[in-house]
Amino acid sequence: MILSAPDPAADPYFAAALLDLQRTAFEIEAEFVGTRDIPPLQQDRVGLTGFRGTWVVAWEGTDLVGAAAWRRGDVVEIEKVMVHPSVHRRGIASALVSQIIERAPQSDIVVTTGRDNAPGVAMYAKHGFVPEADEEVPPGIWLTKLRRPATQV
Repeated sequence: MILSAPDPAADPYFAAALLDLQRTAFEIEAEFVGTRDIPPLQQDRVGLTGFRGTWVVAWEGTDLVGAAAWRRGDVVEIEKVMVHPSVHRRGIASALVSQIIERAPQSDIVVTTGRDNAPGVAMYAKHGFVPEADEEVPPGIWLTKLRRPATQV
């Protein structure tokens, strides 16, 4: 696996591949939360390339197999982590999250995922994230916000 940090706004071919990965990966999240009406499945290429944060992506040869996006503010907010279903359970999401943690060791990091996304919640817990709050958006759809405190130096 090779990790890189390209900008989809700078490469329309990469942006198209990233959008395809996002749609495929978030179909799984949609099953966990019980609706396809989630932002990553509604986003188009303009919205994807308009994101002004940082990306880290995972490649196997020339195949894009995973990606994570985050932005810095008072805390680091992980916007999305996505892995192609054909390579689930191979540590790709964990490697992507590790990259974010390594790049922001002195910042709290927050992420939101489907409350019933047991594999996702477990992966974040493995990296020191703890559940902070559950939120129902819209009625019947539950999300969990998790936080990883900054590393103390």
